[in-house]
Amino acid sequence: MQVTPFEITVPDTQLVALSARLKHTRWPDHYDGAPWALGVDPAYLRELADYWATGYDWRAAERRLNREPQFMARVGGLNMHFLHRHGVGPRPYPLVITHGWPGSFIEFLDLLPHLCDPASVGADPSDAFDVVVPSLPGFGFSERPVKSGISAFATADLWVELMRGLGYEHFGAQGGDLGAAVSIALAYRHPQQVDGLHLNYLPGSYEPPLTMDDPPVSGKEQAFLDAKAAWTALEGGYAHVHSTKPQTLATALNDSPAGLAAWLVEKFRAWSDCNGDVESKFSKDELLTNLSLYWHTQTIGSSMRFYWEMRQQPLRFATGQRVRPPLGFARFPKEISRPPRSWIERVFEVAQWADMPRGGHFAAMEQPALLAEEIRRFFRPLRR
Repeated sequence: MQVTPFEITVPDTQLVALSARLKHTRWPDHYDGAPWALGVDPAYLRELADYWATGYDWRAAERRLNREPQFMARVGGLNMHFLHRHGVGPRPYPLVITHGWPGSFIEFLDLLPHLCDPASVGADPSDAFDVVVPSLPGFGFSERPVKSGISAFATADLWVELMRGLGYEHFGAQGGDLGAAVSIALAYRHPQQVDGLHLNYLPGSYEPPLTMDDPPVSGKEQAFLDAKAAWTALEGGYAHVHSTKPQTLATALNDSPAGLAAWLVEKFRAWSDCNGDVESKFSKDELLTNLSLYWHTQTIGSSMRFYWEMRQQPLRFATGQRVRPPLGFARFPKEISRPPRSWIERVFEVAQWADMPRGGHFAAMEQPALLAEEIRRFFRPLRR
């Protein structure tokens, strides 16, 4: 596998064109209702778009991102972008961390020091990791697949090829959102390579076996399923569109930066532990760096198609099928899905369980220190 260094360089013409599009946005009618009640708050979106067009400094963000060791590799016939930071410690342990939607590899920038250089944050240097953060196929600077079949399971196979190409025959896996689905598939299909699996989210497509030969659904499990169904009815419209008609929506979002901002930022507010104030957890610059990444790479369409692929190959398990590597699970209080431990134990060997004191769906950005401590604690006995 050939690995080449990668540096982000967005042409000036793209920055000028983006600013012009934002300044000429055709805004929808104002509706007299509570802010955020019908989706994104129009007043906040206009404020964010104006800052994106006139105040946000992409070049500063670009310089920050380029300080991270980024690379490209040909994996499974696709050009894959990844960040690879080596640990500072006696024997760093290899760990592949996978992002989700509407995030990207930049979610983990604040998490990396806690994992790669634990001594710098007052932790034990023997807990250091070599961290690999790939961009999912069709996300960021990774190649956009033009053929179907790149599901979580196919991506898991790519990650094994990538990690082996980097010299890691055994490693750990961590993820949330779509990254949790990929990490589960990785542990399930490649238990000889994956020593352990740590998650901070259980994917919605996860279905354990529920036949007559399996334990009946408990009260806590039924309460979780009822809550999940209620959430899906009120908040899951985005996922239904992504998994059924992503190409239709992509036509609009790939052409309108304001529309893209509305679609993504509303989720950062709704899914985080921010009490309705999105900028209490994410600055405008953080939100816009992630948005700019989607815009400049034109990957909103290909990122949404990943949901379509997941509908074709969901995380559905039959009786007797189990994910063998041990699992650590960090359940954050404002996560969009909070399954009981027993629901997960129907398929996984749960070795560590933690109910976190604060944080939501974007745990690596919201609470990097808390998440890092759980990851270090889980993998400590699994290090080779």
